[in-house]
Amino acid sequence: MLVMDKNVLRNLSYGVYVVTSTYNKKNAGCIANSIMQITSNPVTIAISMNHDNHTNKIISCSNFFAISILKETTNPKIIGEFGFKTSKDTNKFKDVKHKLIEKIPVINDSCGYIICKVIDKIQTSSHTIFIGEAIKADNFTSDNPMTYKYYHEKLKGSSSKNAPTYQKEEQIDNKNGNKMKKWKCKICGYVYEDDELPKNFICPICGQPHTEFYEITN
Repeated sequence: MLVMDKNVLRNLSYGVYVVTSTYNKKNAGCIANSIMQITSNPVTIAISMNHDNHTNKIISCSNFFAISILKETTNPKIIGEFGFKTSKDTNKFKDVKHKLIEKIPVINDSCGYIICKVIDKIQTSSHTIFIGEAIKADNFTSDNPMTYKYYHEKLKGSSSKNAPTYQKEEQIDNKNGNKMKKWKCKICGYVYEDDELPKNFICPICGQPHTEFYEITN
């Protein structure tokens, strides 16, 4: 039996992005963290998108996608909106400031964007890897881009189940060596770990109060 410590995967470097596309006047977008530059001339980018994501279907139809590179100061509610809801029945852009570039929405509250035309794709059992050639790009700010490490450790955020990097989280010990309790947001799936959930706690991802959390029991 192959033994594999998946914790080593956390040492790989990831960013936090909003990938968007549009087809037949229908916009779609979702959070992604598995994106990489493949070549520099021409600039080609690879993104990994779960088959169950509606954004995957829209990209497949339009053959174009945009990457908005989130920054450390990006409003966490954007991650909640694009990371834990589906574009199939939700207008994620309704309350998020954005602009249309090449008819594709990009997020204003970001470091900048890259627009790509799909030139190839690879199917895996659960994800599509879209390879796109960049046709337009711009910087909005010189602020630090958000890394997945920052999102995980500073914002205490977790990956959605459709993310390529998703792993079932194990409970961690508190300073006394006991398992800390976990509370999960009903709205966005954010998990808070501590001995108690403060009464004044506000979800850093979607802004919900403590009353919208429930304790996870193993």
